Amino acid sequence: MSERETELLDEIKTRFKADGEIKKERRIWVSTDSNKLIEICKYIKEQGFVHLSAISVTDWLEKKEYELTYHLWSYDDKILITIKTRINRKKPVIESVTPIWYENAQIHEREMHELFGVKFEGNKDLSPLFLENWQGPDPFRKDFNWREYVREEFYDKENEREKIYYD
Repeated sequence: MSERETELLDEIKTRFKADGEIKKERRIWVSTDSNKLIEICKYIKEQGFVHLSAISVTDWLEKKEYELTYHLWSYDDKILITIKTRINRKKPVIESVTPIWYENAQIHEREMHELFGVKFEGNKDLSPLFLENWQGPDPFRKDFNWREYVREEFYDKENEREKIYYD
């Protein structure tokens, strides 16, 4: 592991009381409370992590939580920092990182809002990207039964060819 990786991780752990580890060369993982996310992201950007590669959501149904994962890249250091935080899946609200990574964050947050229903406070445009006129539940939630939804919305029990979907 490089001195830079160790230095970054030690500073994040000390300054923000976050958990973290160097997973392998040039890969740092950090876990933090959602209320510290913005503060950590601002610090990391100041350290040269100017590229927000992705935001993803993992649905931990049994724990009643969403885990949000932010992948941040430094072109200078060639290091990827992954920040993970958890929020309540019944009221999935978290502060937006758009003030830090601007349009790049905005598009990722729109996608996670559309697919999981996460509300990113401060993001002024959470309009749909893919699902025009979608009226169903958030489609990537683990408790969304898409087969049942398709059967109810698009098949007809009385149609001879479609009866098999109801047996």
